[in-house]
Amino acid sequence: MKTRFSSLVTVKKNRMQKSERALQNANKNLHNAKAALQDSLAELQNIPLVQSGEISKFLATRTLLDSQRALIKHNEEWLAYTEKELLAAKEQLKKELVEYEKFNYLELQEVERIMQEQKRKEAKDLDEIALMTYTKKIKTSELS
Repeated sequence: MKTRFSSLVTVKKNRMQKSERALQNANKNLHNAKAALQDSLAELQNIPLVQSGEISKFLATRTLLDSQRALIKHNEEWLAYTEKELLAAKEQLKKELVEYEKFNYLELQEVERIMQEQKRKEAKDLDEIALMTYTKKIKTSELS
């Protein structure tokens, strides 16, 4: 049954679904950030340390360690950002869900009111038909 709230409910539902998709994307990004951080930490452990040899090998190892530490720092920042993004997406979804539920409730109330009105009108029509039939019976019995 279409009410004055039907289009609003549809819009709010679409927004809620969009927020759900954004939350799923934020979860996926968080998972990817955690995996990247774990990979970069594991890679740091796999870098061979030079104990002896030429200075160029020491410098190359130090540069490699520095770049890996920078990558780890970048991944930690990315993880923090995705955690904030996830919290924001959860809050947005919560807000959109409340809005959807509010308008959905109003629509259900409107449908209930319309149905009550239809029942009342139907009862009135039935009473009118019964009254017309009764008066017709009385008139036919008076004529007999």
